[in-house]
Amino acid sequence: MDVCLAMKGSRRHMPGSKSRGEDSQESKVEGSAGLPGKAGGPKDMETGKREYLEQIYRVIENGRFKDTWESLQQYHVPEWYEKIKFGIFIHWGVYSVPAFGSEWYSRNMYIQGSKEYEHHIKTYGRHKDFGYKDFIPMFQAENFHPEEWVELFKDSGAQYIMPVAEHHDGFQMYDSRLSIWNAKNMGPKRDVLGELTEECKKAGLINGASSHRVEHWFFMGRGKEFDSDIREPLKPGDFYWPAMPERDHHDIFSEPAPSQEFLEDWLCRTCELVDRYRPKILYFDWWIQHSAVKPYLRKFAAYYYNRADEWGEGVVINYKYDAFAFGTAVPDIERGQFADAKPYAWQSDTAVAKNSWCYTEGNDYKNSWQILCDLADIVSKNGRLLLNIGPKADGTIPDEDRRILTEIGRWLKVNGQAIYDARPWKKSAEGPTRIEEGQFTDKTERRFTSQDIRFTAKGDSIYGICLNMKGKNQVCIRSLRKAADADKSDFDGAIKSVEVLGYDRNPWWEQDREGLHVRTVEIDSHMPVVFRVEID
Repeated sequence: MDVCLAMKGSRRHMPGSKSRGEDSQESKVEGSAGLPGKAGGPKDMETGKREYLEQIYRVIENGRFKDTWESLQQYHVPEWYEKIKFGIFIHWGVYSVPAFGSEWYSRNMYIQGSKEYEHHIKTYGRHKDFGYKDFIPMFQAENFHPEEWVELFKDSGAQYIMPVAEHHDGFQMYDSRLSIWNAKNMGPKRDVLGELTEECKKAGLINGASSHRVEHWFFMGRGKEFDSDIREPLKPGDFYWPAMPERDHHDIFSEPAPSQEFLEDWLCRTCELVDRYRPKILYFDWWIQHSAVKPYLRKFAAYYYNRADEWGEGVVINYKYDAFAFGTAVPDIERGQFADAKPYAWQSDTAVAKNSWCYTEGNDYKNSWQILCDLADIVSKNGRLLLNIGPKADGTIPDEDRRILTEIGRWLKVNGQAIYDARPWKKSAEGPTRIEEGQFTDKTERRFTSQDIRFTAKGDSIYGICLNMKGKNQVCIRSLRKAADADKSDFDGAIKSVEVLGYDRNPWWEQDREGLHVRTVEIDSHMPVVFRVEID
C-alpha cells in the first residue's frame, strides 16, 4: 500500500477540532515570494519543485555568490553573530510522542532486537499495524504557546533560537508547499516554525532553523527488513521515501550515495525554509558531508547568501566536521568544544540532557553549573553555546528544562557583561583542568577547581571567570601577575580596580609576581564567579 495513503488505515483519527491559526492559509512570515503554489497532489508538487529549482539556479546565476568554494569564501561572518554567545536549540516533533530512547526513535523502532523495537511492540503493537506514521495524529501540541516559550528563552538570557524545522524522521514542523507531511497539514495543524519565528521577532531574538532532512535518505530503511508499514513501492512524496539500506551511518562515505531526485528535493526543501521564514542562522546535521551532497550544498549556500544580499542582512550557516570548505560557513562542534581559543567564530551545541536531544521519560540531566562552566569556556575561546531543550508532545516544557534555563538566566543577569559582546583575551584559560577537544566529549566529568579560570575582555576590562569557588573566599589569578623586567608575563598593565560581580563591590586585592590576589567574603555559590578587572 502506498505510504501516502496509509494514514487512512491508522488506528488513531486525526484531530477534528481546529487549532489556533488553522484558518490562516499563509504564513505571516515575510519572504515567501517565488515559492511553488500551495501543496496539492503529487503532480502539483513535482511541477512546483521543477519551477522552484529553476528559480534557485537563476538566483545563483544572477547573484554575487556562485556555487563554488572559491566564490563562497567571499563570505564574512556578520558582526551581529560575533556578538551573540548563547542560543536555544529545540528538538520537538513526532518523536516526542513515544518519548522513549531518543529523537532517533523513528529509526530505532524498526531495528529488530533494539530496546525501541521491543518497547514499540509491547506498547503499541506490531509494526505492520502501528508504524511511526501513526504517532502523527497523537502529536496534538494542545499546550503549545509559543509566546510563553519565547518569554522563557529570553529570561534564560538566550539571544537566538534554533527550532528543528525537519528532523531525520521527515516530518516538517512548518507550513510546507513541497510536502503534505507537515505540522500545518496534520498533527498539530499549526505552523510551528512560523509561530516561533514571529514571537522571536517580537521579543528581539534572532530566529534560526535547523534541517536534518538529508539523513532521511537512510533513516527509515531498516523497516524494509521485516513485515512493517514501510514497504515498497515508495515514491517521492511518500512519508517514508526513500528508506534506503544503511551500512554504517557513522562512516558517511561507505553509505550509498543519495540520488539526484532526493538531493533536488532536499535542495528545494532547504531553500523553502530560507524563503518562507528568513532564518538568520541555518544549522545542518552531519550527513551533508557525504560527497554526493556537496554540489547541492554549495548551491544552497550560494542561494542563501545571495538571498541575504537581497534582504540586506548577514546570515550564518552552521556545519559539522569538514562539510564546508573552511571560511565559507561557521563550524559547529556537537557535544564538545575546542581546547584552545580560535581566531574565527565557532559554535558548540549540546543538550540539557545527556542521553537525548528530545524529551524522553527519565532523561538524565546535566546541572546548570556544568552548562555555565561550558558557556564560560566556550566564550573564552571565541565560541558560542547552542543549548538544546526537549518539550513534551503536548507543548509543555518539562520542569527540569525550565529550572535549568531559569538558573542560567539568573546567572547571566548578574554576570552577562563577561559573556555578551565579549571577546577573547590574549589568554583564554588558566588552571589544572584541561578540556578534551572534539565532538561528543562533554560527557566526560570535569572536576573544576578554584584555580580554573576563563578569560574574556570588553572595553577597559578583563573578566576572570572562576569556575568553582564553592566555600572559598580568595583566589589567585596567575595570568595577571605583576611583570618583572624582561618577564614574559601575560599581563603588563596597571590595574585600576577589581570587582566581584554580584558580591562585594570593593574586595581586597593585591598584585605581585605570583598573581592577582583577591579576597572577599566566603562565596557560597555553586555557580561560576566573575572578577571584573578594570585596567587603567
